[in-house]
Amino acid sequence: MKIEEFEDILYEKEENGICTITLNRPKRRNALSHVTFLEIRTALDDMEKDKNAKILIMTGSKEGRAFSSGGYFNMKMMTQIPQHIVDEIDLMDIAQKETCMKLWNFQKPVIAAINGLAIGAGITMPLAGADLIYMADDPESYLRFNFAERAIMPEFGLSFILPMYVGFQKAAEICYFTEKISPQEALGLGLVNKILPPDDLLPYAREQALRLIPPKAASMSLSRIKQTMRVYFADIISDTLDLENEGLRALMKTSDFRASTKSLITKKPPVYKGR
Repeated sequence: MKIEEFEDILYEKEENGICTITLNRPKRRNALSHVTFLEIRTALDDMEKDKNAKILIMTGSKEGRAFSSGGYFNMKMMTQIPQHIVDEIDLMDIAQKETCMKLWNFQKPVIAAINGLAIGAGITMPLAGADLIYMADDPESYLRFNFAERAIMPEFGLSFILPMYVGFQKAAEICYFTEKISPQEALGLGLVNKILPPDDLLPYAREQALRLIPPKAASMSLSRIKQTMRVYFADIISDTLDLENEGLRALMKTSDFRASTKSLITKKPPVYKGR
């Protein structure tokens, strides 16, 4: 894929070394498709090759009123994109192993600016890929791990990452009951580094980014710190993603998953039968 073919994200690079990925599908509240993930990987590849690219900020478009509403799949959409792009997508990689490992092994700092709701993959991706997460402190901003409600299971390595953040009991509670997590709760749980008024979020993220690039920071030192902090867990994350992919494929064949999918159309609560 070529950068000029991007449609789901806005990718900007500045002379000062700051790069920005803006999730930009406002009509679906910046939901993430297989194409979105391919575009993100392509942008990361570009940054890896560019010595002037020092740090990445990820955020959601203001028009989308969200950071991201989570994963999005539409088979009709897939039939409308060019074949050479389809050839770069593995539809069986439901847990997004390729994108997750690309982010996990990325050696330049990543800051996520959560400017609204972040649901499903909209929060699992930052938790796996971002070094620093800042979140807007307003009623429309919240985190939600809604996998069990949709009769599926987490992806992006969350099955390992979330217990590492909050402990096993709290991770189970979060995943089992799928309740909204407010910015204040997210801060208390250690899921985000700081919460800020909405208008201050991106300026603060940029201010922190500038502190992490020359002349204010030794970028090679930061890269080595990040690499050493993450390398030990890389194989664990990879194995977790394989298990998540296996589980997701199995769960998507169940009666409960079909009931969940039907409920999205009928707007009625699903009735699960445990099979």
